[in-house]
Amino acid sequence: MEPELTGGRLDGIGVYTQALLANLPGAGCVVQPLSFAPPGAPERLRVGRALPLSFTLATIGDLILPSSARLAVRDLGPDGQPLDLYHATDYRIVRMDCPVVATLHDALPIAHPEWCSPRLRGLKNWLQAKAARKADHVITGSQYSVRELVECFGVDERRISVVYHGVDPCWFDAPDAADVAATLTRHGLRPGYFLTVGTLQPRKNIERLLQAYLALPPVVRAARQLVIVGAPGWRSEELVRRIEAARQQGENVCWLSAVTEHAELRQLYAGSGAFVFPSLYEGFGLPVLEAFASGVPVVASNATSLPEACQGAALEADPLSVPEWTAAMHTIVRDEALRTRLVAAGQRRALQLTWAETARRTVAVYQSILTQ
Repeated sequence: MEPELTGGRLDGIGVYTQALLANLPGAGCVVQPLSFAPPGAPERLRVGRALPLSFTLATIGDLILPSSARLAVRDLGPDGQPLDLYHATDYRIVRMDCPVVATLHDALPIAHPEWCSPRLRGLKNWLQAKAARKADHVITGSQYSVRELVECFGVDERRISVVYHGVDPCWFDAPDAADVAATLTRHGLRPGYFLTVGTLQPRKNIERLLQAYLALPPVVRAARQLVIVGAPGWRSEELVRRIEAARQQGENVCWLSAVTEHAELRQLYAGSGAFVFPSLYEGFGLPVLEAFASGVPVVASNATSLPEACQGAALEADPLSVPEWTAAMHTIVRDEALRTRLVAAGQRRALQLTWAETARRTVAVYQSILTQ
């Protein structure tokens, strides 16, 4: 398994991979990280041992060789021992001479092509379809994703296991108050703001969130900023213009486009008064779980996998309804009893979804395959 990196920063797949590498040993699994990174690649792209072929060469071989051909990886285990099983934590897999598990997080490029860059959509569709066919077993993060994998890739539901994602224990520990205050001061923030986290792209639905915020009563907007944390992504140009226009008109909107330090992100969660996540599509929704663990009340979309992830611990709203989001945001800041209930429910939910539990359930999947 190998983590993904985007611009030098771990993305969601990278966080998942890193968490498994850290927690699988504690669940009784001996792990050997393997990497498709080519020779001479930067250190940050090389994890554990290099596979005998680059992904490009292995894929070409996969296409031209008989389906019975397998990439020999049995001598790449710890101390040169045979590998019992290979786990690809994204869709970049080839046929191996041992059982293969693939984690497929969603079927977004096929299910909703309008939310994916055309430049990458065809490649991702092809790679995910091949991964779904070649894997002996598939892991995904929600029951919602199971339905999509069956419908979009034709995966036999009997070959799919749901293993929920988790949250690192550090999220349950409140950051130092002085550090939080310093971070807020540096960014010109006041405690109690609405916070959202995610790359600026259409499916994150930040444009409707901005509209909902601007429809709040002036007294609420004056007291509570809207803080958007996320790098600009595909088709974000118009949203960026709208954010800048709101700021120029004196609205309490702050966009932080370059938060890369984990400690700083935790401090931004800690300083918030409510976490708002209006996403149109999620395979799971890790930011919501991080907000739960941080003790922040959450307003979340009622779409795709998010109700399954939240299990009633968030105030839910229709991501397509701006008025519904305005009402939910207004409610969460003025109803203290509701806020208290949501914080408690969120922390209970986060305690059920730790990376240690994810690792334990993942090992159970491995064992079921190896004993078949």
